[in-house]
Amino acid sequence: MTGADTARTVIGIIGNVISFALFASPSPTFWRIWKKRSVEEFSPDPYLATVMNCMFWIFYGLPVVHPNSTLVVTINSIGLAVELIYLTIYFVFAPNKGRLKVIGVLCLELAFMAAVVVVTLTKLHTHASRSNLVGIFCVVFGVLMYASPLTVMKKVITTKSVEYMPFYLSLTNFLNGVIWLTYALIQFDLYITIGNGLGAVSGAIQLILYACYYKSTPKDKEGKEKGKSSEVELASPKRLNKPTPQATAANTAA
Repeated sequence: MTGADTARTVIGIIGNVISFALFASPSPTFWRIWKKRSVEEFSPDPYLATVMNCMFWIFYGLPVVHPNSTLVVTINSIGLAVELIYLTIYFVFAPNKGRLKVIGVLCLELAFMAAVVVVTLTKLHTHASRSNLVGIFCVVFGVLMYASPLTVMKKVITTKSVEYMPFYLSLTNFLNGVIWLTYALIQFDLYITIGNGLGAVSGAIQLILYACYYKSTPKDKEGKEKGKSSEVELASPKRLNKPTPQATAANTAA
């Protein structure tokens, strides 16, 4: 094993740890749902998007598509399992409308994924062509996952408050993007580079915004409690637009 291979493996392992932290960051949201026996107005959209992202990266990392990407497969397999646990909890406590949405979107995702797998394995016969097709989908869904915390940017700028800015999610987004970008550059991988380069930029923008408005955020007791909860929870845009919302908070994987 060359020095570059060793460095790539070490960075990939670090990336797996950071990615796991990213996947685990929404856990307080689901602990809240479990305790209250209600999903309130939390949205399943970020978790549905992450399921799709993880499925594509798992497929991308398989030897039949892109050899020597074991670490990409392992972390996204873990991420897929975690997201399915989140969605199961959501499904149990959601109203019928929410349950139908979860089932409907998951069925569409599975159908789309199956179609891509069939086309890739039957119509494309080289690693390069398979990697190109699957890699494009990985970039699209990876960017959607990384950008999910940006939905609160307008709220932060309007209120000049970071009460609703998920700081730890933004931080892990940034670190995850940087570490996987480094991993991709050591042994150049275009699609991991694009997806995680954009992820690092997205995370940096979020952290800069947080720094700009942190001092103007109300420091009263209620504000602190809301801010603390918002750092680790994601809520739907509908919830964030309420004048007196409860605490809110999630992208990615490779």
